[in-house]
Amino acid sequence: MNPDLVTTLRGAGIQPSAQRLAVAGYVLTTEDHPSADQVLERVQARFPMVSRATIYNTLNLFVDKGILRQLVLAEGKVVFDPRLEAHHHFIDDESGRIEDVPWEAVRVGDVGRLKDYEVREYMVVMRGRKLGGSRGKAEKAKR
Repeated sequence: MNPDLVTTLRGAGIQPSAQRLAVAGYVLTTEDHPSADQVLERVQARFPMVSRATIYNTLNLFVDKGILRQLVLAEGKVVFDPRLEAHHHFIDDESGRIEDVPWEAVRVGDVGRLKDYEVREYMVVMRGRKLGGSRGKAEKAKR
């Protein structure tokens, strides 16, 4: 049992059970942005008896208690993000991988100037192709 996860769950007012700790052990520590089905697959690899309903209920509980964010970054695709601090996202067209982009790396206009809107939160979701490694250097050299 991971004492940090127990502390995190208790601090959020969640009673740590074996199933909740199994879900937290993956979803609160990953750099990925998994869907509920991906969480189910990962947790069932270690705990085959955990049900789909338990996964969905646990993820919703974590979101309700504020220790996990639920994001809809593409139509019909819900993912979960353990990073609660402000940041943006980049979705690679080729792989579908979602990556975190530091908040300060993207400059956004003053949302406070929007009339008739009370903005509670915002983020930029970028889509494209990640340039990296030798392919990235070759693409940059073409410019």
